[in-house]
Amino acid sequence: MLISLIADYGTGDPAFTEVTQRLLMTLPQAQVHLLSVPAFSTLATGFWVAQLGLNPGPKERLIYHNCAPRKDDPQARRDNEGEGLTYALLPNDTKVVGVFAGYTLSFIKHHAKELRRVNVSRSGSQFRSRDVFPSAATELASGDFSLLGEELSIEEIPDPPNDRIAWIDGYGNIKTTIPDYSVNLEPQTKCVIRIGGVVSDAIYSDGSFQVPEGTLAFAPGSAGWVSADGKERVRWMELFLRGGSAWERFGKPRVNEVVYK
Repeated sequence: MLISLIADYGTGDPAFTEVTQRLLMTLPQAQVHLLSVPAFSTLATGFWVAQLGLNPGPKERLIYHNCAPRKDDPQARRDNEGEGLTYALLPNDTKVVGVFAGYTLSFIKHHAKELRRVNVSRSGSQFRSRDVFPSAATELASGDFSLLGEELSIEEIPDPPNDRIAWIDGYGNIKTTIPDYSVNLEPQTKCVIRIGGVVSDAIYSDGSFQVPEGTLAFAPGSAGWVSADGKERVRWMELFLRGGSAWERFGKPRVNEVVYK
């Protein structure tokens, strides 16, 4: 089984190793792949839950995600209580287990064949993703569904925003939550993009490399998946500076910042 562990612990944080140990206690033959998202970014978490879960991969897959800002209640917490655990089953039978917070389920809510709450303690540890949740996640991954609770309504899950930075990759390309179908421009059309206080000209392209060196392209990127109705493939717009870094061009913005076009 492949386990994709998505969390906001920080790249190289030993927390990943601690959680991996707990997951492998029950599933010792599993392969655990780690993905670190920015602190408290439920948007990046949800984006990668969908990108990994809705695209091809091994038949036996679990996505275990933890990004829990504990913003569901602004009052003081008793016994480290936080957002609850949820279970989703995707059309390709990928299982998704993780904390329901912010946008963590937003990109998959219309795709999931099943959305349920998991009957496991929401408190008891400051490090719930290590001490409380792994046993529930691995039980569900193994086909034991006795912990499943009531259905989670899609009305409870916010829609993802369609104007944000979802990710910045290692090349400085800016992946956005702007769907390609929302952009009605002819190829090679000039447009203006603003992120924060930085404004830059860009060229709309239907293929990122179809622009000259040093040109900022605004184009459908590498991230995307088949729509919930199965009729088309949605791709997410990306800002790409050929021969440079779009991230640096825009003053090194952060994930979640608004992209104005």
